[in-house]
Amino acid sequence: MKPDHGPLIYEGKAKRIFQTDQNDRVLVQFKNDATAFNALKHEELEDKGRMNCQISAHLFEILEAEGVPTHYLSQINDCWMVAQRVKIIPLEVVLRNIAAGSLCREMPIEQGQELLPPLLDFYFKDDSLSDPLLTEARLGKLGLISPKQRLEIENLAFRVNSLLKIFLQKLDLLLVDFKLEFGINKNGQILVADEISPDTCRIWDQRNGDVKGRILDKDRFRQDLGGVVEAYGEVLKRIQGVSSKPRTCS
Repeated sequence: MKPDHGPLIYEGKAKRIFQTDQNDRVLVQFKNDATAFNALKHEELEDKGRMNCQISAHLFEILEAEGVPTHYLSQINDCWMVAQRVKIIPLEVVLRNIAAGSLCREMPIEQGQELLPPLLDFYFKDDSLSDPLLTEARLGKLGLISPKQRLEIENLAFRVNSLLKIFLQKLDLLLVDFKLEFGINKNGQILVADEISPDTCRIWDQRNGDVKGRILDKDRFRQDLGGVVEAYGEVLKRIQGVSSKPRTCS
């Protein structure tokens, strides 16, 4: 059931953002759309939105408990959450623990190689430009964040990585890499925003030795492996097995 909400503010590939009667809050609806390759590949996967909403709520609450500021406030129901209204910084911050995906196409590095220390990259969030990788000079040229904000974002990203790696490791899940987005709230505070789910993370099942069978993330969709919903469901089941139910509000 859809909660009462105001006008649509923004619709992306995986979520819709709606106004509320409070200027500093928004409602976030998670969609069932699965996309890849800058939305050139698209499909509707029943129940995907619910699972990503649930996983994100759990992980945001885990980060919050450890002092990481996020935009998440609570859930409304299984597919909707309430979040602080933020101005999204048009950067995608990618943190890699294990070499996989595009990194192995762009560098002479074998898939599965551990990256010590983890590799952090900035990408310009612009679909029309295919979200290009930014050098330090290009990041400075864009002027999207100050040096102080960049340091804060990097520190937050590494903190998130450390916390999620430890938590998921207890579930026999390997956090290969993930993408974070950040926003600035009305008080000027930088917050972890968007979502944290198998749509934005590479997660491998350490109970499965098969290189394709172990994939529990959107790579199943990218690579036409099938079982996308089942993989997301496995991640959610393991998280729910050790976490309290996310807080809700009416």
